[in-house]
Amino acid sequence: MRVFVTGASGWIGSATVDELLAAGHEVVGLARSDTSAASLDAKGAQVRRGDLDDLDSIRKGAVTADAVLHLANKHDFDNPAVSNQAERAAVQAIGDVLAGSDRPFLLASGVAGLAQGRAATEDDRSPFQGPDSPRGGSENLALEYVDRRVNTVSVRYAPTVHGDGDHGFIAALVAIAREKGVAGYIGDGTNRWAAVHRSDAAQLTRLGLEKAPAGTLLHAVGEEGVSTREIAEAIGRGLGIPVASVSPQDAQQHFGWISRVFAMDALTSSTRTQELLGWAPSGPSLIEDLDAGYYFRH
Repeated sequence: MRVFVTGASGWIGSATVDELLAAGHEVVGLARSDTSAASLDAKGAQVRRGDLDDLDSIRKGAVTADAVLHLANKHDFDNPAVSNQAERAAVQAIGDVLAGSDRPFLLASGVAGLAQGRAATEDDRSPFQGPDSPRGGSENLALEYVDRRVNTVSVRYAPTVHGDGDHGFIAALVAIAREKGVAGYIGDGTNRWAAVHRSDAAQLTRLGLEKAPAGTLLHAVGEEGVSTREIAEAIGRGLGIPVASVSPQDAQQHFGWISRVFAMDALTSSTRTQELLGWAPSGPSLIEDLDAGYYFRH
């Protein structure tokens, strides 16, 4: 297939591009910088210049593709409305282009906030509706296009997609611990984060593109839940600093913007995803990656 990929040079996107190319697919990646374009070109992917705000370039990429994989996100945590609006606009632009074609459209989503007090499953529909909700309600918007003959599939990634070179949530927690001199967790630290290794996430994304039927919700989750206290303890070991509880009342002051995410209980199952796609995550665990020292080099 000729696959148009937004976010092609990102953390998940770059690994997924490698997976697609290795499987014999033709990849056209959206690149907003010369560095990103050069990286894609070196891999043997084609380049389309543009970014998440360049809806015309996104539409042109989708028009000529056999499938679209939308992984780009602004991740503006200081002004989430900007990210939400851009995400919704991009999903609508892609959906409108693909309408009536039965072509695959995979988009990135997340598992956080799907369920409370139990493991979220692929049966749980996203509670986020409308342009002002997280990610601009993009998952539910994209699924509306199934009735317009778009093969929409949502890939819900764990809060942490970890590995050597990760600059996401775990790296942010390490930076905070280094600055504060203590590796903190909120409350009793029993709330859990689902996790997946980057290589497993990339393989799942490729399998979803090749196999998943329209309307499928996939969970890119290798570990159902790692307690935030375990995460803090691994960070403490890596930095050689003490580990301590931070009260919920003080979490915002201690952790800043990430406190909202770190306080969530994101226990999540991927059993049905694994059965549907024959996917068997085999990469290192989150704690193994932390203990390997990748997050403590700087």
